[in-house]
Amino acid sequence: MDDDQLLRYSRQIMLPGVGIEGQESLQQAHAVIMGLGGLGSPVAAYLAAAGVGRLTLVDPDHVEVTNLQRQILHTDADIGRDKVASAADRVAAMNPGCQVETRAERLDDAAMTRLFASADVVLDGTDNFAARGAISRAALAAGTPLVSGAVIRFEGQLTTFDYRDPEAACYHCLYGEGGGDEDTCAANGVLASLPGVVGSLQATEALKLLMGLPILSGRLLILDGLAMQFREIRLRRDPACPACSHRHAPA
Repeated sequence: MDDDQLLRYSRQIMLPGVGIEGQESLQQAHAVIMGLGGLGSPVAAYLAAAGVGRLTLVDPDHVEVTNLQRQILHTDADIGRDKVASAADRVAAMNPGCQVETRAERLDDAAMTRLFASADVVLDGTDNFAARGAISRAALAAGTPLVSGAVIRFEGQLTTFDYRDPEAACYHCLYGEGGGDEDTCAANGVLASLPGVVGSLQATEALKLLMGLPILSGRLLILDGLAMQFREIRLRRDPACPACSHRHAPA
């Protein structure tokens, strides 16, 4: 790192467990962010600000006026633009040293798996069960850790599925194939600041993972934003899970 980089990241470098080695790990890392909405906005902002060297932003949608209440990377001037383009502009302004790639398309399973295989971490900021399930299957196939966040109404959830560990639970172990289009912010609403809370926690998990610090793997963090209470439950792999049981089939 040069002197300018040492100064930019000095408050992070001084942390125990980070140091110059940890900061260099971030600079060499590649993170894929799926969805640049309420969760993806703080994720992208904090990963770029913290010094992650390469971000790939994936979202097929355009900015709409209903997004602006919570999707903080976008402004009125961005209405009608690709979300990834709007987000890329903000990220570049925050940290010109961050390499940003954009994919304004809906990736199929094979394309996601190829992309995730090139990444060190995947962060899921999508808002429906079908997309989350597909992202999890692709991350599982690629063996890439997945930081999964979700928000709705006053509630939030967060965990990291560490698919480098063959004994780790997967998304389908936890949620199965349940849910539907009605389980979205568009159908149920969400408090403006809540995606910022959970998205910031997702970014924190990713930064720790990239620097080799402890993560939430094997635990699900649940936030009740109305009562302002956190609780945690343990996650265990389902031996009969249709998505990941093949990893544990007898030889």
